[in-house]
Amino acid sequence: MATKPSIHKFTIALSDLDRDIYDALNLTVARHPSETIERMMVRVLAFCYNASENLVFCKGLSDSDEADLWEKNLDGSLDLWIDVGEPAFDRIKKASRIAKAVRVYAFNTKASVWWSQQQAQFSRLNVSVYRLPWEPLEALANVVDRTMDLSVTISSGSAYVATANGEFELTADVLQSVD
Repeated sequence: MATKPSIHKFTIALSDLDRDIYDALNLTVARHPSETIERMMVRVLAFCYNASENLVFCKGLSDSDEADLWEKNLDGSLDLWIDVGEPAFDRIKKASRIAKAVRVYAFNTKASVWWSQQQAQFSRLNVSVYRLPWEPLEALANVVDRTMDLSVTISSGSAYVATANGEFELTADVLQSVD
């Protein structure tokens, strides 16, 4: 019998000072059995960085034809494709053909090596790539519960995350920007 995903519920008070977005988000996130808590939290942070009315979580980890998050417009075409981790170049190349904008959020200890190996290829694509720091992400993952209230303030590319169990600052380093 297959292991089922873990369900996490987040109530987020979002203040995105960079984009003048202030919202209360209620997110239900299914964490795939093979997904780490750190990766799930990068998906949540990517949602906060890109919050919009039509942004949704997808089956990216378990379905190669879907992003981790995407935003479709009313005619069904993709406005935004977001991948988390260190995706293969071919996957992002394909995404850049079907979506108007593509963003990658790399995050783990091997992100620097991945980027040094992929940078030349990615530079030919219309893709933005960001790297989130591992240590504060790991600290945030250590306080994650199945149901949580978070306050996320985004300013100058940094996400300030406040929980009942601590506060964390994660600055998204821009590795490549086309936005």
